Amino acid sequence: MKIKPKRLEKGQTIGVVSPASPSFYKSEIVRGISTLKEWGFNVVTSDNLSRRYAYLAGPDKARAGDLNEMFSREDIDAIFVTQGGYGSARLLRYLDFDIIRENPKIFIGFSDITSIHLAILKKTGLVTFHGPGMSRFNTQDLTPYTEEQLFKALSSPDPIGEIVPADETKWINIFRGGKARGELVGGNLSLICASLGTPYEIDTAGKIFFFEELETEPWLIDHMLTHLLNAGKLQEAAGIVVGECKNCEPSKLNPGFHVTFSLEDVLEDFLTPLGVPVIFGLPLGHTRDLATVPLGVEACIDGDEGSLFIEECATVD
Repeated sequence: MKIKPKRLEKGQTIGVVSPASPSFYKSEIVRGISTLKEWGFNVVTSDNLSRRYAYLAGPDKARAGDLNEMFSREDIDAIFVTQGGYGSARLLRYLDFDIIRENPKIFIGFSDITSIHLAILKKTGLVTFHGPGMSRFNTQDLTPYTEEQLFKALSSPDPIGEIVPADETKWINIFRGGKARGELVGGNLSLICASLGTPYEIDTAGKIFFFEELETEPWLIDHMLTHLLNAGKLQEAAGIVVGECKNCEPSKLNPGFHVTFSLEDVLEDFLTPLGVPVIFGLPLGHTRDLATVPLGVEACIDGDEGSLFIEECATVD
């Protein structure tokens, strides 16, 4: 059963957690908290927010405990992560999904946080949000587009509507036209593949499936798409949206030119034969301008126009 969180309003309290890696620069946390307060929110930070445990923000049970606590506390209205990095999947076995189901709240993050999004949706039906971490909530890193799309997703009583490119000069590549509707699911490609064979495995059947990736060579994306194809996940999707994949270029064996397939070549090879609408290039990944999208709500892909529409409101009064 689908569960929706209450929409975000000024004066509410945001709990901030680090489920994966800690911020390298502690000033990111200070600036992020300051921005949230300037926006009119109260802020509560988790115990392990800035803890350093190798490349993790504390041991697995401690990080999971922070997230469980934020969901259980009545004085917390929404939960923001600081960033991704690595480690989210390590805490899934320690999450209390009963607490999460019984205390629906906005939960937002992306990249490595994909593991948590997939698990929460699978185990509770709660709509969560693929969007920016708090580490970029400062005048240097937060663009007007990212801020606008954040509040459009979390605070508006209406569906988001079309996910428009941040820049009108951006090109949306249409691999296959047509229209399709279904619940939006997805996230970072590496983490989606890592969910296969686990209790948190992504369900793409009849869904609008989106993915994005960062600094990954095309042959590795080929490897991951092959894995999804062999698992039947690509064939089950009603439509596919590929976000901007930052720096996903082949390594150069000769400084003058590439000598292998491009990312577009790989995507076309795998996705066009599926017979469903496929578009590439929306701001849904590791980009400076990042749209916030709800996971688990009805969406529509228009492959003829190269558009994605969020047709269902993700929050309730």
